[in-house]
Amino acid sequence: MILPLPADVPVTIDRDAAQRAAEAELSGPEYHVNDPGLVERVLRWLAERLSDLFEAASTAVPGGPLGLLVLLAVLVLVAVVVRLRVGKVARNVRAPGLVFEDRSRTAADHRQAADQAAAAGDFGVAVRERFRALVRGLEERGVLEALSGRTADEAARDAGRWLPGVRDELAVAARLFDDVHYGERPASAEDHARLAALDEQVRRERPGVPA
Repeated sequence: MILPLPADVPVTIDRDAAQRAAEAELSGPEYHVNDPGLVERVLRWLAERLSDLFEAASTAVPGGPLGLLVLLAVLVLVAVVVRLRVGKVARNVRAPGLVFEDRSRTAADHRQAADQAAAAGDFGVAVRERFRALVRGLEERGVLEALSGRTADEAARDAGRWLPGVRDELAVAARLFDDVHYGERPASAEDHARLAALDEQVRRERPGVPA
């Protein structure tokens, strides 16, 4: 039988045992209800690292934080200028693209758009729409299969197999379309007139035996 200790007898616990008891007590879930989640802890850590990086950089740059901000602004400006220059060069040298961006329009729609653009003096749009009218007309007649991914060169090559009498002019028209639409070459009234004449000639041509 174990007898209870008198109430006035002190109970002593060594330091290590007290620490273990405190850790065991504080590990209970009721003490961690308001602790930040994993995502919040990661974000805090990243914020601290960025703050340390910014502080280190500001001490290395003349002028401190203000000098660092000026340097960052200059770098952003340089990046924008380079992006604009590279983008312009890329647009000028990009490969010829597709003939159609919207296949819902008919050949008559494209011809009307070309005539309206030419009347307004916008010969770039007139050349683009007239070439599309030519190709769309060939599709409507069944000379060309209606393909959404066809380029101007492919359209001229495929049409030239069936219309050998205008094969060379079709190739010239395809290059003109690419130069104006994708190469940003200025178009003239003569360019549109040449395409309009070819469009009329193609409409009169009868498909022959494919070459």
